[in-house]
Amino acid sequence: MIELKTPQELAHMRRAGIVVAKMLEAASQAVAPGVKTKTLDQVAADVMTREGAQPAFKGYRGYPATICISINDEVVHGIPGDRVIRAGDVISIDAGAKVSGYYADAAVTVAVGPVPRASQRLIEITKDALAQGITRATLDHRLGDISHTVQEVVEGAGLSIVRDFVGHGIGRALHEDPPIPNFGLPHQGPRLKPGMVLAIEPMVTMGGWEVEVLADGWTAVTKDHSLAAHFEHTVAVTDHGPEILTHVGSLN
Repeated sequence: MIELKTPQELAHMRRAGIVVAKMLEAASQAVAPGVKTKTLDQVAADVMTREGAQPAFKGYRGYPATICISINDEVVHGIPGDRVIRAGDVISIDAGAKVSGYYADAAVTVAVGPVPRASQRLIEITKDALAQGITRATLDHRLGDISHTVQEVVEGAGLSIVRDFVGHGIGRALHEDPPIPNFGLPHQGPRLKPGMVLAIEPMVTMGGWEVEVLADGWTAVTKDHSLAAHFEHTVAVTDHGPEILTHVGSLN
């Protein structure tokens, strides 16, 4: 069942979205060669604490950290630790927060210094796929129109969409109905209505779409070890069009 949020509930989610945006911006700005991924996690945790928010990820099904940091062939759910960031890495950072009982969730991918043109293009196409998908979050569309648009952008660029992980509704729970695949047919699925809030999150690879989860039980990597990127926003469907609740400053 898809829950429609009231104006008061959306106000709580906007505040959560601001916290997530600040977490992502601070963590992204701390990315540099020689920095350990657990340092980025602490930077994000400090922002969350300062803003009076609660963690969305830490403790969720046993996840041990505040944010997810996935590097190069890691698609999602990488666990911060002692790994050292290197020049040329491509790093996806996924953050979530809860304010007054309501969640927001977003992700960005950043390059560590100069990277090959193909790597930069992967980041740009993934970001554009999210942007184009968000444009379909309007009252004259169905959920499948978002999915289909993301797929068109990605596959039209010769890249692959991960199919084992999808976007999701969000609100009083981190993951709510409906699931939001990044692939599918247009004009299918639930009609979009005011008050729906969607976490739209394309996960894109330079090779095949197949993934596998490592022994830590969390980190998902591409099976062919091709490079991956991930962008996400929490988006409210309104009478006036899509409202992005998790704008990430200079990273948008």
